[in-house]
Amino acid sequence: MEQRFVYMDYNATTPLREEVKARMIEDLDIYANASSMHEAGRRARDRVEMARKQVAALIGAKDPSTIIFTSGGSESNNTVFTTMYELGRNAERRKIITTAIEHPCVLNAARHLADEGFPVVFLGVDGQGRIDLSELERELDPARSSGGASLLVSVMAANNEIGTVQDLAAISRLAKAAGALLHTDAVQAAGKLPIDVEAWGVDYLTLSCHKIYGPKGIGALYMRRGTKAEPLIRGGHQELGIRAGTYNNQGILGFGYAAELALRDQGAFEMRLRALRSRLRDGILAAVPDVRVNGHPTHVLPNTLNVSFPGAEGEAILLSLDLEGIEVSTGSACASGSLEPSHVLMATGVGPELAHGSIRFSLGRGSSEEDVDYVIEKLAPAIKRLRRMSTIPSSACRA
Repeated sequence: MEQRFVYMDYNATTPLREEVKARMIEDLDIYANASSMHEAGRRARDRVEMARKQVAALIGAKDPSTIIFTSGGSESNNTVFTTMYELGRNAERRKIITTAIEHPCVLNAARHLADEGFPVVFLGVDGQGRIDLSELERELDPARSSGGASLLVSVMAANNEIGTVQDLAAISRLAKAAGALLHTDAVQAAGKLPIDVEAWGVDYLTLSCHKIYGPKGIGALYMRRGTKAEPLIRGGHQELGIRAGTYNNQGILGFGYAAELALRDQGAFEMRLRALRSRLRDGILAAVPDVRVNGHPTHVLPNTLNVSFPGAEGEAILLSLDLEGIEVSTGSACASGSLEPSHVLMATGVGPELAHGSIRFSLGRGSSEEDVDYVIEKLAPAIKRLRRMSTIPSSACRA
């Protein structure tokens, strides 16, 4: 089989969908400031509001005004935690509960609140990456835990490294019973799983357009009507005064169309990706001895497969596959500059050596059965070769 180009790093980012690209090119003449009152400004504003409706529909939000456009998931998440600082700094209810496997932007925002004196709890997860609901319930009860009444529970909908999906409806019931606000980072879930903010009962939800085959530099924060937000960027009246600055017309319009297409295609997309993921998982298990599949076996993103290869180092695997035209990841792209083992895998009980020998395969719209078969064909000899070179026996690396 000749060398081909295979992209399996869709969780890091997705290519701009051709239909979205074409629509954005058509909309390049929507240049006016959407805050202006003249005709060109009103036309731009109408298109921005159309995109707001499209993004709201993707997550089941009945009121489009609950969508605030931002620069991406990190800004949206930081807006939520900055808001918690303002709400909790002089209040009795100020405890923050999150998990040990969140995206770095959530973890670091939570740590910043801890540095400011807020009681912050990082819930552990089981070996498959799911939180213990009884532990959450205990932490939400001031009589059974320290830190007082809880202000916020922040749990990601689906993990970016291992793909594990949390039970947001159950988490919401516990949070609401305790009077806490609920935030979820749904960046990885959007477009891959059905999202219903009404059924989930979340107060805040974050999205990023470049994960759903739209442009980079644009995202959104859903805020349930009646919730508060503290702006990160102060200035004019844009976005209900929550996010000042001239509207990014092209980014917003691209986001809207990408959201419309993601909603339209979600069911078929999920089904096709689950089949490809199963083919890849089963092929790796058959071709490569002594491997560990990380994450939950069923409550998992349809496109994400995280595998540990004892006796082989992750970056060496990545580079070996890259030479064959295969692009994968050793974990979160936002942490790829770190020499530390994956905090997500470590939280699930995987040891540091095994965590360093893990690869994330994330499939997407461009993935095919031929791609999967090519990866399996090239992966097996690469792992065999790297294990022969390794100074660490595979038996010493098991979790």
